[in-house]
Amino acid sequence: MILNGTTSDLEVGKEIQITTLDDNLRDYQVKLIALGSCIGSGLFISSASALSTAGPAGCIIGYVIVAFLIFFIVQALGELTSSYPVRGNFLAYSTKFIDESWGFAMNWNYCLQWLVTTPLSLVSASLTIEFWHTEVNTAVFVAIFYVIICIINIFGVRGYGYGESFFSVIKVVGILGFCVLAIVLIAGGGEQGYIGAKFWHNPGAFANSFHGVCNTLVNATFSFAGTELVAIAAASSPNPRRALNKALKQIFWRITVFYMLAIILICFLVPYNDPSLMGNSGSSASPFVIAIKNGGIKALPSIFNVIILLAVLSVANASVFASYRPLVALAEAGHGPKFLAYVDKKGRPIYSIMIALAFGLIGFVCASSQQATVFNWLLALSGLSTIFIWFSISLAQVRVNYACKVQGISTDNVPFKAMGGDYGAYFSMFVNILILIAQFYVALYPVGGEKLNANTFFQAYLAAPVVLFFYIIHKVWTRNWSLYIKADQIDVTTGRNIIDMDLVTQELYEEKTRMKEQPWYSRFFNFWC
Repeated sequence: MILNGTTSDLEVGKEIQITTLDDNLRDYQVKLIALGSCIGSGLFISSASALSTAGPAGCIIGYVIVAFLIFFIVQALGELTSSYPVRGNFLAYSTKFIDESWGFAMNWNYCLQWLVTTPLSLVSASLTIEFWHTEVNTAVFVAIFYVIICIINIFGVRGYGYGESFFSVIKVVGILGFCVLAIVLIAGGGEQGYIGAKFWHNPGAFANSFHGVCNTLVNATFSFAGTELVAIAAASSPNPRRALNKALKQIFWRITVFYMLAIILICFLVPYNDPSLMGNSGSSASPFVIAIKNGGIKALPSIFNVIILLAVLSVANASVFASYRPLVALAEAGHGPKFLAYVDKKGRPIYSIMIALAFGLIGFVCASSQQATVFNWLLALSGLSTIFIWFSISLAQVRVNYACKVQGISTDNVPFKAMGGDYGAYFSMFVNILILIAQFYVALYPVGGEKLNANTFFQAYLAAPVVLFFYIIHKVWTRNWSLYIKADQIDVTTGRNIIDMDLVTQELYEEKTRMKEQPWYSRFFNFWC
């Protein structure tokens, strides 16, 4: 039951929900996307820089902090998307529950983050290809990848669903296989013999002590970026309540196995002073490939490098999907050119898709000798902006729940309740602020005792002035100088998805009855996954 509106004409502030004709992801696609979507260059490549600057202990500490953060972020977003279904762009909640200018800044910040992630992924692909020392110009491979991305996204959400499901399967199998192999290598199954915790003693557990841990936080954030896309995918499924519950279980395993376990094993297999690691040399090799190569296993490093290439291609695919949706939402809200909202007969926002794909052409900078410089600036624009997005998600959850309390509206009868509730949201906002402070500290005092210079500072903190620019521009444009919407003025009824508790209880009873008739292994899998 939807109060004062339907899910097809829900108005959030000035932002109207975007519903295209092919907005339908299957349950298995949502599960696979939750497991493997956006696992790419952040985990497979940039983690090398985190390890080289912080050491194994510092690297793990940084990833653990961000892992807890993203878990509560996805919980908050799950509650928001189930309570206020908005398929076009979840950042509409910033406009509805916080402030229109802040929502404007977050929308453009989110667009830019994903628009630059497409060429960033293509440049990452060119850096990965250099592992084979091929004489073929890397721009040729980037052109091939770019054409594949264009073909997939021409089919809109349907193409994204099938493409991302395929990539997710490859990544899941690859990471699980690596984890098994890593345990064997640590136990002495490779040329190095028994490794154990040897590298934690020599060269040591920490590099650059507290300074290194601070530097790791943004690297970890970049690795986890995009995890929030699962809430968008689940909201596009036929049964959001069931899809969200299942998808959030997948998120738990994604965080535990595909990030934390993989990073921990890498920290045991590769010393932080390994000359092949990014940060110790001009090498761009993945620490996963370095670990396999150091184990003396032939052919497998190349095979795993192919998996990394596919993973990077997957992120490029996801970034197109994540960028054209907010472009349409911005146009509908009057915050962008109107032509971006045009949807063709097949339900595709064709102009927004074309702009998202056009940004991928920046990836051909790989043919230039300045590709590393461009990579760093693209990474600077993408990495820190995620922190502002995550902060806004948590703040929106807190604001809507507080507004409901002030207005005397119950928050119990919503399709999905976030684990930790407002406490989890406050915790995630606090951690986001700590990361911003830590990054400012690293920007002022670079790791390794390097002198402060303008390039280093702005590469570390580029997203902050970008967000501030859009925020001020909108304030001046609208002449609305209020900092936030008062709790008693927040519209918490329009488009609110209020569930029939009796109906949900009946559905849950029927699901439990069906599960009791299933074999034990099916019940076990359903409970945990």
